[in-house]
Amino acid sequence: MIKVEWLYWLVGLVFVVMAVQMAADRSNPKRWTSAAFWGLLGLTFPYGTGVANATAENGGWTLPAEPLGVAVLVLIVLAGCNFLGKGVPVTTTAEQREASASRLGSKIFIPALTIPFVAIVCASVLDESGLFETGKATLLGLGVGCIAALVVGMLVTGEKKISVPIHSGRSMLEAMGSALLLPQLLAVLGSIFALAGVGTQVGSIVNDVLPDDSKYLAVIAYCLGMFLFTVIMGNAFAAFPVMTAAIGWPVLIEQMHGNPPAVLAIGMLAGFAGTLCTPMAANFNIVPATLLELKDQYGPIKAQIPTALPLLVCCTVIMALFAF
Repeated sequence: MIKVEWLYWLVGLVFVVMAVQMAADRSNPKRWTSAAFWGLLGLTFPYGTGVANATAENGGWTLPAEPLGVAVLVLIVLAGCNFLGKGVPVTTTAEQREASASRLGSKIFIPALTIPFVAIVCASVLDESGLFETGKATLLGLGVGCIAALVVGMLVTGEKKISVPIHSGRSMLEAMGSALLLPQLLAVLGSIFALAGVGTQVGSIVNDVLPDDSKYLAVIAYCLGMFLFTVIMGNAFAAFPVMTAAIGWPVLIEQMHGNPPAVLAIGMLAGFAGTLCTPMAANFNIVPATLLELKDQYGPIKAQIPTALPLLVCCTVIMALFAF
């Protein structure tokens, strides 16, 4: 049986390999601190398994949590004090890339489409096969899809050296910087808010304001709340536990008997509409502007707002009409 921890270890190994490449890249003026950041991050993945096992009653090997906390503080210092740099990308010439693009044409999209295809197959067909850890088929399918996409990409392009895509990935990693971790950090922030009772307090305020048994107003409050909290926090995964604890579960599902999968899925989609409108979602909106060297760093947001607002309205209407 394939365990989800193996996927995490693979991700950590990729970070460590790229950190070694950074340390050897003399074109990066901050190569040692950059390598320290990504290498340390990579090592936290397998170490985190040992920390998690410390609270599991499975007789597994255990590790103390304190070094992991120190590692997180070091990562914060390295990123916060601007110790991350980037080197000169190892790539082909502009003429070679243009010729390759002309030769491949639409085939270049095949590797990208491989990821969702494999993930869907794993989640829908192999979920009950016993091949994957119970309840983790979707996540593991995403990991298997990424590996399959790497193989397919090398076949499509005719590339034979695995170092080439790793160097390319490292260049992307250096360009994005610590913003790559923002979704994970914001998701953790949402969990902290939920444990701190923020959702309960928001729910109390909403219950005092909303009229009793007002299904449509409750739906508007949930969808709009998901949208606004996502704009503030930058990630729908961070807003989800707060707004679901406040309105989604106690009001729409328990009191008004809404269909749980429909209410929660549509509510998350309303949050994704907020992702399109906020600079806090740096890896979605600010980083692409940097990578594409756009003159207006808020250009992606301005282009996405005409899609985001109608999407929010559609989510609200669909939930009100079909989720009960």
